[in-house]
Amino acid sequence: MQRTAETKFLQWRDDPARKPLIVRGARQVGKTYSITNFGNQHFNKFIKIDFEQESSLRKIFAEDLRPEKIIELIEIEKKIDITPGDTLLFFDEIQLCPRALMALRYFFEDFNQLHVIAAGSLLEFEIDKISFPVGRVEFMFMYPLSFDEFLLATDNERLLPQRPTLDDNRSLPEMIHHKFLQLLKEYFFVGGMPEAVATYRSSSMSKVSEIHENLIISFLQDILKYEKNLDIEILRSVLEQIPAFVGQQIKYSNILAGCTTYKIKQALNILMKCLLIHKVSHSSANGLPLLAGKNELIFKYCFLDIGLMQSMCGIAHGEILQSNDLTKCYAGALSEQYIGQELLTSGGSQRDRLFYWRRAQKNSNAEIDYLMVRDGEIMPVEVKCGPAGKLKSLHLFLNEHPTTSRGLVFNSGNMGRVDKLHFYPLYTRLG
Repeated sequence: MQRTAETKFLQWRDDPARKPLIVRGARQVGKTYSITNFGNQHFNKFIKIDFEQESSLRKIFAEDLRPEKIIELIEIEKKIDITPGDTLLFFDEIQLCPRALMALRYFFEDFNQLHVIAAGSLLEFEIDKISFPVGRVEFMFMYPLSFDEFLLATDNERLLPQRPTLDDNRSLPEMIHHKFLQLLKEYFFVGGMPEAVATYRSSSMSKVSEIHENLIISFLQDILKYEKNLDIEILRSVLEQIPAFVGQQIKYSNILAGCTTYKIKQALNILMKCLLIHKVSHSSANGLPLLAGKNELIFKYCFLDIGLMQSMCGIAHGEILQSNDLTKCYAGALSEQYIGQELLTSGGSQRDRLFYWRRAQKNSNAEIDYLMVRDGEIMPVEVKCGPAGKLKSLHLFLNEHPTTSRGLVFNSGNMGRVDKLHFYPLYTRLG
């Protein structure tokens, strides 16, 4: 599968000021495949050390963390010369060898001419324990396949030039518009997990559902490797409940009845570490950065993948395919999940994080689904059906933030504009 991560990898490879790259992402989103494919295609020599399959190689880092010594031992073990500029060295499942993580800083300080990439499924558990000196490594996030990547994987690349952007104001021909919506319905069901997309291409929808179920089981099994004292039943219950709360402000008592707030928060924090859920933080949107106006007590969650979400919520394939308006499907939660995923793959609301707005006044339920920062401007994002006059929350936001030049509305219709409201098809590219 062709992934847009390759473009970022190439930019990193050619940057003379590059640092060791740590690729972060949930289990099974395609990190290892993408890095391996990149290494084999764009370097004369590609060396992969998998600390899970080759656990004996962890001893390389047991004593001396000097890059020259590490490289010497790797060359002996792998029986290959490592040549700076010609070789990509890849540490996979690096969370299983914390000293290898520590060694990355010395590769930057003492041997930065060598290209080094690291990745791991549950990397966040170790990153929190190790203090990386600022500026010694760089990070890149990988997510499930975006809608662009889904189109590529399903041989619909001819549609990519037709996909509108936020700078477009042209309506698409109805035939193209309906084709995009039909493929988006398929994406809503299949999602972007590489194994699910590969199964969709070669098998039946029922097989895709089996892949979704197996992935959830494997997520839980992996977590137990790192959190052995965890109450797995509470974690499983919270994980199963969260997809139904996408788009809703979180109240701990609503997630799992009869369970203490402490245990629910613990489970949620672990799911965030695994990157299975992403917090959508509240911001007043009164200035940049959005984080400055954050209210810690108000937040929502976006799930890892829309395909996994619909599977866990028990939404029938026919309900999605036969829907006349995807923004109404599952009370609009699927569409909000989709926009959240697309936002993340294009950099988030701001700096790889997601934010939304909720009016501060008491007894007010005015809320904007997401906030987006582009070219230094905060823009409100709504995923809604219906005419401009019914978008009360968006009108309130624009009234309270008069310097905002436009509000973005994503729906199942074509392009349109009413005053400051810019209407876009749901499938519009956000990056």
